[in-house]
Amino acid sequence: MSAQKNILLLGSGFVAEPCLEYLLRSGSNRVTVACRRAEKAQTLVDKYPGATAMSLDVEDDAALDAAVAAHDLTISLIPYTQHARVMTAAIKSKKHVVTTSYISPAMEELDAAAKQAGIVCMNEIGLDPGIDHLYALKIINEVHDQGGRITSFESFCGGLPAPEASNNPLGYKFSWSARGVLLALRNNARYWQDGKLVEIEGKDLMDSTRPIFIYPAFALVGYGNRDSSHYRQRYNIPDAATCVRGSLRYQGFPEFAKTLVNMGFLDDTPRAALAPSAAGDLPWSRVTQQLLGLPSDDPNDLLRAAETHIETQDPEMRRRVIHGIKWLGITSPSVAAAKRGTYLDVLCARLEELMMYGEGERDMIILQHKFEVENKDGSHNTRTSVTLMYGEPDGFQAMAKTVGVPCGIAAQLILDGKLSTPGVIAPMTREIYEPIMALLPAEGINAVEETI
Repeated sequence: MSAQKNILLLGSGFVAEPCLEYLLRSGSNRVTVACRRAEKAQTLVDKYPGATAMSLDVEDDAALDAAVAAHDLTISLIPYTQHARVMTAAIKSKKHVVTTSYISPAMEELDAAAKQAGIVCMNEIGLDPGIDHLYALKIINEVHDQGGRITSFESFCGGLPAPEASNNPLGYKFSWSARGVLLALRNNARYWQDGKLVEIEGKDLMDSTRPIFIYPAFALVGYGNRDSSHYRQRYNIPDAATCVRGSLRYQGFPEFAKTLVNMGFLDDTPRAALAPSAAGDLPWSRVTQQLLGLPSDDPNDLLRAAETHIETQDPEMRRRVIHGIKWLGITSPSVAAAKRGTYLDVLCARLEELMMYGEGERDMIILQHKFEVENKDGSHNTRTSVTLMYGEPDGFQAMAKTVGVPCGIAAQLILDGKLSTPGVIAPMTREIYEPIMALLPAEGINAVEETI
């Protein structure tokens, strides 16, 4: 039997469990799940022999240093802003680290120190980023090996409810806090389109959506995800006139979301009237009245005012948005608003009341890469790579599995000495991504490739 390996898993959110389950298949692994509140970690580890719980405040440097030093590898599934702190502790004790997050500037600054310590700090190994890198680079390198070049690259990924669970006006449900999803609607987008650098301000992001055709059964739309312009260099596709990575939603989401943006619901300025300590009940009609600066909180007046913020001129889509506003209850005097301090957080609380997954409901992840290829002989074709996966009604969600399992695979390969490139790295080279990809199909994670 292999020598026992000790793994520190920071965080116990829903992504942590598939990662933990994968790692504990090896009888030689022992995993410590650490959270600020030990009872959260204990709830998770109670299901898994071979796992233990501990209380750990990662902002306590001495405690973090000690915990990291006591383990062979640390997996950080806590907010990305803490990853550099975790890596700093790992460098001191020469222990490996794995995260699913993008490499931030603060993490990148630790690259030289990680190399000097001889440790692997593997990042970007979940779904997006993660699985998307693996299957994109597989095809890109195949084309290059055959003497061809990529003239266009588009990648769109979405974590969505399965069709039968998309039963609300936004066609969306939350696995965790709604705040991150809503804040993403304020992000600027930057990408290459037909040889031109396109820059879209967050306020206009929902106006930039367009249909994304993957399977005829899905009415999907997509929009740019932050700054993907540098992927021409990162993926070594300098000839790609189009290079865009984006997010997928169901049809109708952008129009409804844009209306909420236009009404001002993404405002995160603290408001005294919305403070948890403010006296008295707060009906939603009053919240919306205050937000829109109207003299009346009559629901009909509020609906008429909301309608002025709907930008689409399509009659059916306008009806869908109005129906959505009524469904949310944000013009109702009989629906109480949760006081959370800001308009953004009050809306988040309402969305979480209405749009969490119910018992037995499935989520879905769908990822499509689309490549325009010029072959060595001058001919052209289109290649696609599609990953479609559904959650298990009484098991792991697809999103949790496609983030947690690749993370667990990478951690195991590092512990086994099969991934040993030191530094702060992502799965961008064959020696890193091929061993990970080889293990994904056994976990039900794969891509269907087609050449058109």
